Amino acid sequence: MEDNAAAQPSRITKYARPALIAGIVIAVVCIALLIIILALDSFNAAAYSVTGKSVNDATDEAREIRDLYSGARIGGIIALVISGVVAVLSAVVLYRNRGNAPVDGDDDGEDYDLDDLTGR
Repeated sequence: MEDNAAAQPSRITKYARPALIAGIVIAVVCIALLIIILALDSFNAAAYSVTGKSVNDATDEAREIRDLYSGARIGGIIALVISGVVAVLSAVVLYRNRGNAPVDGDDDGEDYDLDDLTGR
């Protein structure tokens, strides 16, 4: 009975592949978001420093420029970490259950090639 249970994939395995895809997509989107935020921060700092001021000054205006995208930056980093963890965990689940594919009830074990399918 244990051999049959080991051959059956767990219920979580069917959710692992979509979780892996979603984790990777979200991670890529978060990386793109963080790159855009970095570019916008650099542009704002350069535009502010044209007048001879520094974005590192202790003024309220400089602090507002530094903190302009802090919420999006923190959210992007948190989402990146969470999606990375989900992607890694789902990849581990898929790797551990790679030989336990569900058996198709309609499969009779016959292999068909192009000649069989085209009738030649």
